Amino acid sequence: MTVGATAPTFALPDQNRSEVTLESVLGSGRSALLVFYPFAFSGLCGGELTAVQESIDGFQNSSTQVLAISCDPTYSLGAWAEASGYTFPLLSDFWPHGEVASAYGVLEPAKGMAVRGTFLVRPDGIVSFAEVNSPGEPRDQDGWRRAIDAL
Repeated sequence: MTVGATAPTFALPDQNRSEVTLESVLGSGRSALLVFYPFAFSGLCGGELTAVQESIDGFQNSSTQVLAISCDPTYSLGAWAEASGYTFPLLSDFWPHGEVASAYGVLEPAKGMAVRGTFLVRPDGIVSFAEVNSPGEPRDQDGWRRAIDAL
């Protein structure tokens, strides 16, 4: 997925097993910050999402919604959200396994996980920021802030 491309739409269950669609976020006039990550309860992923939670007002507000996405099942995501205090949706791309991650070009099929992809999708459905990091490579969240500020 590259800047200027039309983002693939999706409908995924969150940690509470409620369906979240990209269209519902964009249709409300908000942009969506899609944060793909490999695994719940892993050190680097936990550090990244905790940093998002600690600075939530800079990432999620009246114009932007954070949607964190992994191939983990909803039950794991629910336990992780509760244990970590995450207040943004953790979406499960568990079944069909990795279908959304694949559509965004961030699925590692041999390992059954998403790599660290981050995409900012404007309300018109166009990707305005795209970054893909390998599984062990932490992301620079300042780039996300700059992209959100530029909207």
